[in-house]
Amino acid sequence: MDHREINRAAWNSEVGKRNYWTIPVDAEAIDRARQGCPMIHLTPIRYMPISWLEETGKRTLLLGGGGGQQGPLLAAYGKSVTTVDISEEQLEGDRLVAEREELDIRTVRCDMRELDFLQSGEMELVICPQAINFIDGTEKLYDEVARVLAKGGVFILSFANPALYLFDVKSLERGRMKIRYTLPFNAETSLSERQRERIAREKGTMEYSHTLSSLIGSLLEKGFVLSAMYTDGSDFEPVDSYLSDCHIALRLIRV
Repeated sequence: MDHREINRAAWNSEVGKRNYWTIPVDAEAIDRARQGCPMIHLTPIRYMPISWLEETGKRTLLLGGGGGQQGPLLAAYGKSVTTVDISEEQLEGDRLVAEREELDIRTVRCDMRELDFLQSGEMELVICPQAINFIDGTEKLYDEVARVLAKGGVFILSFANPALYLFDVKSLERGRMKIRYTLPFNAETSLSERQRERIAREKGTMEYSHTLSSLIGSLLEKGFVLSAMYTDGSDFEPVDSYLSDCHIALRLIRV
């Protein structure tokens, strides 16, 4: 059971369901970005500070960021954007907005850990919004980011607080916080075979919480320096009433 193919099918399906992360931005949002105010979501509620884009180069790589949201906004802001996503339907969202707004966005369908088509040091800014929770390890991704990002370049990423993966999803939907899983959560080992088969059948996602050491510590070990961060809620009251820091966004510099 290949988690990559399951997640590709899941996100293709989510486009049809109008998942929040699959709805392309409108012309008004593009106009604001052209005027220097790109309102970019890395997490469900808060916008990324515009200051995070200051002193970043033009060549931008967006990892797992299809859906017609961050990519088009960055392109309208003046960045030269390459969007990588495993979902062809998500990439179609970027192409739709690019054609509508006459933006130049390169789209590549592949696993975001497989960046052989890029040269070392080719990118000046890399952004990975929320996608890290859908891959089974951070090491290969971070190695590739370090390789393709020029010295002094900026890496921005966001992810779910690992603590969220303690809880039973069905109980959460009923407003009950029921601890069910140990951490780090790994869909391939934390779930039963029957649960995994159901995820594949119903086009759900295979997810991974990772440890804080693998999410943050390994980046510091690779020579990245943390320059800023913020946290955000989930926009789901039963969860937010217990845990305010549901999502975390980081800005790092490759030194």
